[in-house]
Amino acid sequence: MKGRARRSRTATFKAKVALAAVRGDKALAELAKQFDVHPNQITEWKNRLAQRWAAVFDGAGGGKVDLKALHAKIGQLALENDFLKSALIKASMPSARR
Repeated sequence: MKGRARRSRTATFKAKVALAAVRGDKALAELAKQFDVHPNQITEWKNRLAQRWAAVFDGAGGGKVDLKALHAKIGQLALENDFLKSALIKASMPSARR
């Protein structure tokens, strides 16, 4: 007897199902039928979400970006790109090879 092939669910799908379970608008059996997932799996995703949802608001995890460093890196890469373009043009020109 063969069962159904194992499916891989995206993180977005899991979050959607877990949030629906947290809301409590529908029974677990109804959610399982709606999303075609076993009720135990929904409970697992719901518990995992409950363990980690505080991390969304704690500020840890680097929500801040150093814009000066990013702009400096963009400038550096633009200069390197321009240099390599000109070097490629010179290398492909017959008069530049002499």
